[in-house]
Amino acid sequence: MKFYFQLFWVFFKIGAFTFGGGYAMIPLIQREVVNKRKWLEEGEFIDMLAIAQSVPGPISLNTAVFVGNKLKKKRGSMVTSLGIILPSFIVILLIALVFTEFKDNPGVERVFKGIRPAVVALIAAPLWNMGKSAGVTWKSLWIPAVAALLIWQLGFSPIYVVILAIVGGIVYYGYKRRRKL
Repeated sequence: MKFYFQLFWVFFKIGAFTFGGGYAMIPLIQREVVNKRKWLEEGEFIDMLAIAQSVPGPISLNTAVFVGNKLKKKRGSMVTSLGIILPSFIVILLIALVFTEFKDNPGVERVFKGIRPAVVALIAAPLWNMGKSAGVTWKSLWIPAVAALLIWQLGFSPIYVVILAIVGGIVYYGYKRRRKL
């Protein structure tokens, strides 16, 4: 029972003290789950992030489900899911109750404008670390750059970009394999 509470508390803290959504939670999840508690290894964490991004739903919740399932199966998934969701639910409930009175307050607007750059940094840092852990080098940096440009500038669906990457990987490694034979 103590371990379940520990699982809940770790993900509750992450959910409660992270602004900016799921991607901003990644460095905190990594610090707690990989570095501090050693529940996952670095490579396993990177693989889990790839899966969490590929399936429908918020990445933070998908990550929590994965970690909970790995450690304590179905009950672990439920505990970590509740931990990551509950803070947002409480905050949204409180905001819904009081925000209508403060939404036009200039101080409130300034606070949210101040938080935005910090959120960008919270997202950029884990992207850099994930790139290094995933084996992205200066030679292969063009692949994520092209994927980002296709989505951002040309409006391609991320689904098509993922499918294109899968097909490209199969073709490339099939070609490399045939050259070795």
